[in-house]
Amino acid sequence: MSNRHVNAVIVGAGAGGGVAAKELSEAGLSVVLMERGDWASYDVHNNDELLSQRTTVLGNAFGPDDERYRRVVVNDDGSTKVVVASENDYNNVAACVGSGTVSYGAMAWRFMREDFRMKTTYGHIEGSTLADWPISYEELEHCYEKAEWEIGVAGDAAQNPFAAPRNKPYPMPPFAYNKEAKILESSMRRLGLHPFPIPMLRNSISYNGRAACVRRRSCCGFACPINAKSGTHNTAIPAALSTGNCELRTNCIVNELVTDGNGRITGISYFDKDERKQVQSADIIIISASATETPRLLLNSKSKHYPNGVGNRYDWVGRNLQGHAYTGAFGLFEDDIFDDVGPGATIAVSDFSHHNPGIVGGGILANEFTRLPYFFTGIRPTGFPKWGKSHKEFQRKYFRKNVQVVGPIQEMPFFDSRVQIDPSVKDYWGIPVVRLSGHRHPKDVKGCEFLSSKAEIILKEAGASYTWQSIGGKGLSGGQHQAGTCRMGDDPRTSVADKYGRVHETPNVFVADASLHVTNGGFNPALTIMALGYWVAGHIAAEWQKGNRFT
Repeated sequence: MSNRHVNAVIVGAGAGGGVAAKELSEAGLSVVLMERGDWASYDVHNNDELLSQRTTVLGNAFGPDDERYRRVVVNDDGSTKVVVASENDYNNVAACVGSGTVSYGAMAWRFMREDFRMKTTYGHIEGSTLADWPISYEELEHCYEKAEWEIGVAGDAAQNPFAAPRNKPYPMPPFAYNKEAKILESSMRRLGLHPFPIPMLRNSISYNGRAACVRRRSCCGFACPINAKSGTHNTAIPAALSTGNCELRTNCIVNELVTDGNGRITGISYFDKDERKQVQSADIIIISASATETPRLLLNSKSKHYPNGVGNRYDWVGRNLQGHAYTGAFGLFEDDIFDDVGPGATIAVSDFSHHNPGIVGGGILANEFTRLPYFFTGIRPTGFPKWGKSHKEFQRKYFRKNVQVVGPIQEMPFFDSRVQIDPSVKDYWGIPVVRLSGHRHPKDVKGCEFLSSKAEIILKEAGASYTWQSIGGKGLSGGQHQAGTCRMGDDPRTSVADKYGRVHETPNVFVADASLHVTNGGFNPALTIMALGYWVAGHIAAEWQKGNRFT
């Protein structure tokens, strides 16, 4: 029996797709929300560090985590290697209802005004495709606000003098500083910086029927045992399902967009949970599968009308892959700093986000999430033994006496940093896999060196007896903050989608994830992805109610 036709099918139940499902179903559209994974729960994914953190040698607790999923990575010398989802080079994103919002650290940053106007602010950057967004911060502000209040954010923007203007405060008060943050706050202020509490998609008080955070150390990389971490899995998606207009289908692998004889996209083809090939027809298709899987789906959707894949007439699908090079410094202290108050990260400065001499962009600096014992075994000064007696002595002495100050640098978009489809390697379902290639722009390394030097100064001022820098910015970009591969823009020759996320070549295909990002900011992107979910779906709903069927 065939599936009934619906108004909208959404591919990917994460930060963008979950929000889009809520907005459209509440507007009265019939919606099918497709997810390649299943529901995740703390009972299955507990606080075992070796089993439940997002990326470990033992697999990914929130999926994908087996050899059915593979990718091809192009090395610097042009050679290639096949990687599986538990390997770092895979550049994994979670495969579950809510996607990364189940296990993320939950920092809830708004991008700054300059982040939407990077070319205007910094001019042409040789070798980069740096550009302005087709929308401004002011246009997206109401969507940020909606995400903060409907999903749930705790913070105090008034303490951050660099924050862009807003119309409403956060709905919940900020989290109190832990011991580590209190020490850093004093040093930051002595240096003339402006520390403030990190805004968090996490309940500081009971909110919308969910409990307040109990501040466990095992938070970033883990599911929340009391549902206090705010994601689409416990907010937007349940709201969508409660309307009766949204059906969620889990364990479904979407392989291509279906095109009729006239070139119109009529739906999607997918493998259901029983591995049966099926088709779901819809008036509108929204792709929110991540900045690696969204271009993969478009590129794999070839026909006589779209010989290079949907949206790829001008070869921009999959280009400009950006993530975040994390960069900063470590400090060792003589006294215990660790007070077992999670999630660890509580304080930040935005003094270095923009307008740094000789640097394009910049980034926030914050203390890091709690470094659990296994993870800490990989934190050692350069040249220090990574095994044996000295290694163990370091672990015992400094596990409770180390501090990391770190941040994501705003990377320069680079045309040849990209997602392609590999010509020969296929996954378990016979679908051509992602092929990752390229490297970061040299400006990124310079920015990382700058930000790491500032982090080390903060740690020294805080009284660290020994410090060392950890400088990012080299190699292929991507990671868990992957973005930019279907950028929005006004010109179809230099972008994939328009300002509302509609793919230029098609009247009824939209993108609603970080693939749309023209630039990725110097911040964790989760809140911006949610805001774009509201932006794209809000436009669709408004047009639908006017009678526009996107034909």
